[in-house]
Amino acid sequence: MKMRYHNRYEYSPIVERKPFDWPNGKRLAFYLALNVEDFSFGEGLGHTPTTPGPPPDQRNFAWRDYGLRVGIWRIFSLMEKFKLPLCHLLNAAVCERCPQIVAKIRARQDDVIGHGYTNSERQSDMDEQTETQMIRNATAILTEHVGRRPLGWMGPWIAETSATPDLLKEAGYEFVMDWPADDQPFFMKTRSGPLLSVPYPVEINDSPAMLNRAQAATDFRQMITDQFEAMLEQSREHPLVFGISLHTFVAGQPFRLRQVEQALEYVVTHPGFQRVWVTVPGEIAKYVGSLPSGVVPGSV
Repeated sequence: MKMRYHNRYEYSPIVERKPFDWPNGKRLAFYLALNVEDFSFGEGLGHTPTTPGPPPDQRNFAWRDYGLRVGIWRIFSLMEKFKLPLCHLLNAAVCERCPQIVAKIRARQDDVIGHGYTNSERQSDMDEQTETQMIRNATAILTEHVGRRPLGWMGPWIAETSATPDLLKEAGYEFVMDWPADDQPFFMKTRSGPLLSVPYPVEINDSPAMLNRAQAATDFRQMITDQFEAMLEQSREHPLVFGISLHTFVAGQPFRLRQVEQALEYVVTHPGFQRVWVTVPGEIAKYVGSLPSGVVPGSV
């Protein structure tokens, strides 16, 4: 078999990289990502906790809509309890339908990551012209409603075409979160120059854990605490990024949110939390941009 490879980055073992610290000598960067997604009624893609129903499948649509009507507001309250920032992977369609959510994001001064127009479609199903227009349209809507343009992007369903990094760089994006290949940021190659990859968790992520793999909410709590303990220990040797990904309609369910609350309580009261930089992906990207050339893979 002839192996095929992309040309986006070179192999770089973490044990051979140059050392650096996060701000103020911290060793573990910690962020919480909230997927804030909107779906078209009766068509397109959609998450489901059970088997899809017959069209228009109002049951599963309504379950997803619970996340915007109820779940996100419970999550906001929980973050305010712990005084934690959020980064929102925000569908632009949410801005048009749910202005109260955008007003809350602005009031909290949370980070916003471009997340397409709707999660009822994937970039991988688009031709280059359609994808280019979608990126431009979503960016314009987010900029108008949020009050500042997003500098980071994660595609709906974490899907890309072979041209996506090129199109994002050309649209003015500085980092992407579609490539879960590392525990540290690294620079990727595009036809218009380097594009930073910021780590995004597909394992410590409520949707694949509890919907795809059908793991219990108590398992997800244990996954969070185990990941934190392991990465805190590993960060003594290498500065790392520890992310937790939530969805409004998954973690926003009361019984699941109780387990997330217990996990966060464990994290923020842990004796090692003093070595943690509580941040958002935009600040991670900004800090990486300040490091000398050659420290982060692909920066030379």
